[in-house]
Amino acid sequence: MAPKILIADDEVHLAKILQLTLERAGYETIVAYDGGEALKKAREERPELVILDSLLPVLDGYEVCRMLKSDECTKAIPVIILSARYLGRDEIAEAITADLFMEKPFNSTVLLDRISNLLR
Repeated sequence: MAPKILIADDEVHLAKILQLTLERAGYETIVAYDGGEALKKAREERPELVILDSLLPVLDGYEVCRMLKSDECTKAIPVIILSARYLGRDEIAEAITADLFMEKPFNSTVLLDRISNLLR
């Protein structure tokens, strides 16, 4: 069975690009368009990995990550945070709860390689 990955991004076109990229690489995908929906789907679906945009509506990606990592049922799920903006020192400290931080735009090949490494 293919590993399941949750993609959370409020930019529909970017979520679709990620979804197609991951599905072509053999992964099953779940998509959420805000942080509340992402948290709910992560708890219900138990994906093998979560990709969060940093600036999601309802709950931002950092908050969703913190909540996942503090929950016994989801704390072992690797989390990648994607961000289009430069992070300052305080925001880097927040991003540390994630397993990986990547800036947008990102290289799909690099992302797939990092996903593969996190799923090992």
